[in-house]
Amino acid sequence: MVKEIKIGKVKIGGKNPTVLIAGPCVIENEKITADIAEKLKEITQNLKIPFIFKASYDKANRTSIKSFRGPGIKKGLEILSKVKKKYDIPLLIDVHCRHDVPFVAKIADVIQIPAYLCRQTDLIAASAETGKTVNVKKGQFLSPYDVKNIVEKIESTGNKKILLTERGTCFGYNNLVVDFRSFLIMKKLGYPVVFDATHSVQLPGGLGDRTGGQKEFILPLSKAAMAVGVDALFVEVHPEPEKALSDGPNSIKLSELKKFLCEVFK
Repeated sequence: MVKEIKIGKVKIGGKNPTVLIAGPCVIENEKITADIAEKLKEITQNLKIPFIFKASYDKANRTSIKSFRGPGIKKGLEILSKVKKKYDIPLLIDVHCRHDVPFVAKIADVIQIPAYLCRQTDLIAASAETGKTVNVKKGQFLSPYDVKNIVEKIESTGNKKILLTERGTCFGYNNLVVDFRSFLIMKKLGYPVVFDATHSVQLPGGLGDRTGGQKEFILPLSKAAMAVGVDALFVEVHPEPEKALSDGPNSIKLSELKKFLCEVFK
C-alpha cells in the first residue's frame, strides 16, 4: 500500500484521487505567474481535481549560458508567496542549491529535487531536514531500482513525506523514453509516484542551444501513466508556449488544459 502524504488540503497516495501538479516552468514575471495560478485553480475546482501549483525562481540547469533562468530567489519567492496567499493553494518549488533550502522552506509545501541533482546527498538531506514533503525527480541516468538509495537518504533524517517522480530516461541522443515499468517498481518503495508528462517529451538540447520537445505525445503518455496508476500528474503550462522563456516546446497551452484534463482524468 502506498503511503498517504498530506500537502496542505491535498492528499496524495493511499486511496486518494490522482492529483495535478501544474504551473509554468519558470517565473517570467508576477502577472503571468498569478494569471496561470488563477486559471489553474478555477479549472481544477470545476473539475474537482486536487491541485498543487508549481513554479521555479531559478532554472540553474539550462542548456545555454544565454538561456533565461528566472528572477532569482529573492524576487521569485516574493512572487510565489503572494500567489500562494492570494489563491490559497499548496506550492511546490524546486531547489538547486542547499543554501537556498531554508528560504524556500518558509513558503513551500513541497521541496523538489531536480533530476540532475537527485544524487546530491547534501541537497537531499537539507531539504528533508526541513520536515517538508520532498519530491525527487528520478534522474534521466538512473534506473527505478536506484531510487531506493534516494529514499533511504531522506528517511535517514526522519522525514517520510516523500514523492517520487518519473520524467523519462536518456535514450540515444537528444531524446527521452518513458519506461512504464518504473512506476510499478518505485511504488514498491511505499511512496506516491508522480509522472512528469511534459518533461518526459523533452528533446534535451534538441534545438542546439536550447531544449526542444514533442508536445503531441503529452496526452497519450499521460493516459498511459493514469492507466498504470500514478498518484499525481505533473505538467507545465503557459498562456503562449511559443513565447515561453523556458520549456515552451513541451508545455501545454493554458487555453487547452481543460480539454486535456477532461480526457486524462475521466
